[in-house]
Amino acid sequence: MPREVTREELQQLVDQGAQLVEVLPSKEYEEDHLPGAINLPLRRLEKTARNVLEATRPVIVYCWDIA
Repeated sequence: MPREVTREELQQLVDQGAQLVEVLPSKEYEEDHLPGAINLPLRRLEKTARNVLEATRPVIVYCWDIA
C-alpha cells in the first residue's frame, strides 16, 4: 500500500535494502537524482518494473519535479 515517508524513514528503508525508483524521464534523471536511485520512467514503469526490480525487496517510488 502506498504511503508517504519522511527523509529519515527513506534513509532507514534504503539502509534496510529498499529499492529507490525515480520515475521522471531519463534526461531529467541524468540531470539530478538521489544516490542509488534506479531510473524507471513512469511511462515505462509497468512494462519494465518486473524485469528490473527485485520482487522480494520493498520499493520506494519518487518523482522530483519543481514545476
